[in-house]
Amino acid sequence: MELTEQTVGDAAIRRFDYEDATTFAADLGVDGTVDVVGDTAIVVTDDDQYDISVPDGETVTAFINNGVLTIEVKG
Repeated sequence: MELTEQTVGDAAIRRFDYEDATTFAADLGVDGTVDVVGDTAIVVTDDDQYDISVPDGETVTAFINNGVLTIEVKG
């Protein structure tokens, strides 16, 4: 399954392609934490955990700010 087809809870993940990176974003509506381990972003909100497959890239950065999950893949 590709990242563009996944959801985090009820929030759809949207894909934005730029010249030097691809960004994925989902409005979770709640704050939480996210860690990237290998090719998986692990998102934890309240009592829920979601594992999201991340495309290959040289650098993967993920964070949650004001309830919005952002995953940026460069390379």
